[in-house]
Amino acid sequence: MMHIRRCKTEDITAAGEFYDRVVEYLDSHINYPKWTYKEYPSEGYARAMTAEGYQYIGEKDGKIIAAFVFNQDPEGDYHKGRWSRQLQEGEFMVVHALAVDPELHGTGIGKEIVRFCIDTAKKNGFKAIRLDIVPGNVPAKHLYEGLGFAYIGDEDVRPEVKHISEFSLYELNLDEK
Repeated sequence: MMHIRRCKTEDITAAGEFYDRVVEYLDSHINYPKWTYKEYPSEGYARAMTAEGYQYIGEKDGKIIAAFVFNQDPEGDYHKGRWSRQLQEGEFMVVHALAVDPELHGTGIGKEIVRFCIDTAKKNGFKAIRLDIVPGNVPAKHLYEGLGFAYIGDEDVRPEVKHISEFSLYELNLDEK
C-alpha cells in the first residue's frame, strides 16, 4: 500500500531523482506530457514546491513510487478556459506534475493519487479541481476522465511554454458530486 505525504526538505534530492527517472523513461518510450529532463519536472521544481508545501510524494517500502504537486496555483492563464462555472483562484485546487514509477503503470497508483486530491480538496472546502494536460496525453486523459473530470477544451494557457501551443483543460466540480 502506498503512503502519500508532503515532501520534506530531506526528500527533495530523492524526489528530483525520481522525476529524472520518469522523464528518462518517457524519453525512451512515448513522452506523452512532453516533460523535459532536468527542467520540468525536476529537483528544482520539487525544491520550490516543497518550500511552499505543495510537493507530495507517494512511498512504498521507503521508496518514492509517485510524486505530484497539489495547490491553488494554475501556473497559467486559466481565465481563458470555458469552465462550466466561474470560480476565482482560491476556490479550486490544481494538480501538477503527477508522475508514477514506470514499473508500476497500470496498477492504480494514479487513481489513488487523484482520489487523494479529491478527498483533500473536499475536506478543505474547495469547489473544484482543475488541471491541464498536453493534448495527446492519452494516459492522463483516461485517468482523469475515468474519475469523472470533464474535458473543457484546449487553450494556450501557458504562452511561455514554447514547445506546447495549447493545453487540454479538465475540471471536476466537487460540490456537485
